[in-house]
Amino acid sequence: MTPARPRLAFVSPLFLFPNDAGGKIRTTNILRGLKGGAFEVRLLSPATAAQRQQWGAEIEGVCDEFVSWLPMPPKPQALRVLDLMRNLPVNVVSDLSPPAAQAVQAQVDRADIDLIVFDFVHASVLRPATLPVRSLCFTHNVEAEIFGRHASNAKDPARRWVWKSQHAKMQRFEGRALRQYDKVIAVSERDALHFCSAYGVQDAEAIPTGVDLDFFSWAAPAPRDAQHPPTVVFIGSMDYAPNIDAVDFFVRTVWPQVRAAFPDAVFLVVGRNPPEALQALARRSSGVQFTGFVPDVRPHVRSAHVSVIPLQVGGGTRIKAFEAMAMGCPVVSTTVGIEGLAVEPDVHYLQRDTAQGLTDGVLTLLRDAALRERLSRQARSLVESRFGHRVAAQVFESICRRMLAAPTPALA
Repeated sequence: MTPARPRLAFVSPLFLFPNDAGGKIRTTNILRGLKGGAFEVRLLSPATAAQRQQWGAEIEGVCDEFVSWLPMPPKPQALRVLDLMRNLPVNVVSDLSPPAAQAVQAQVDRADIDLIVFDFVHASVLRPATLPVRSLCFTHNVEAEIFGRHASNAKDPARRWVWKSQHAKMQRFEGRALRQYDKVIAVSERDALHFCSAYGVQDAEAIPTGVDLDFFSWAAPAPRDAQHPPTVVFIGSMDYAPNIDAVDFFVRTVWPQVRAAFPDAVFLVVGRNPPEALQALARRSSGVQFTGFVPDVRPHVRSAHVSVIPLQVGGGTRIKAFEAMAMGCPVVSTTVGIEGLAVEPDVHYLQRDTAQGLTDGVLTLLRDAALRERLSRQARSLVESRFGHRVAAQVFESICRRMLAAPTPALA
């Protein structure tokens, strides 16, 4: 062990800034909470020179030392299709980078780290075959479950075959990868139990989902009047397949009924890179707007009367739910959309799973200002008491400290 604070190496396959996706937000909040605590944090991630310069202050705020490699250039579409034929799941292939693997190996060879964390199971493709220190995997989802749900929801046989094939590959990869680690950190008790029962993981522990309560401060729900037309918002990266599926489902099956009841209603989709097919659907649908990437989601959420999470597929936990709750925007969600979060239906949000149920939930909230106010206050109170990002970071740090204190580090 090093003489000063023990050194924790944190391997992220993604450059964390801007914080435009749930996984980036969660990881950034954990690292901010770790900075200045029990560990000296060395963050390893891809980054260009321009990214290091533009986001220098943010990088400094999450680690004591930053080690980067140049990201791989985007693959042409034809090569990405060929990746479907490989033995690894397609989203793991995208993180398979020789410069990244070399950077991780170089850090391990320095022999001055005490603990190493790999962020997302995908990052396991960068894990050296042998590690002289204890290792943890920080998982944000049950990745195979996402593929399985896509397969179940696929409409045509070809698409269903692709998702089933990827599901089988991810099950093999996820199970094999997670069993290599001394501990797996999950984002919900449900996920932790799944890793143990389905994959034979020996040691999995959950941390709470955390949200920055100062940044996402509470405000009373917006009134519905001439200056504030009925507004429903969806927050999420629109280059992420479960979000694309959710918005497509909502626009096709729910939104026409909402517009029939409220002809001036607006559905605002806030997130980067919406695909052209969804944008075309929006142009054919009255009142649907895409913002693309925004530097700050808060004004859009504060102006909305309902935050909707119509996910049919997905995994892990949805930070977008707690962010909306923290800001005071009432939430309507499917079971999948709120999965893994310790919240109570009809107390902290409305749970609806069918197209008609989502329609009824959205319309109920648009019509009932008192219900919006009640859900808003109760949800914020819950998030304040249990789900601040500092709490999540403290639990994460505690797990790491216990791992380091355990006798006889295992070689993996």
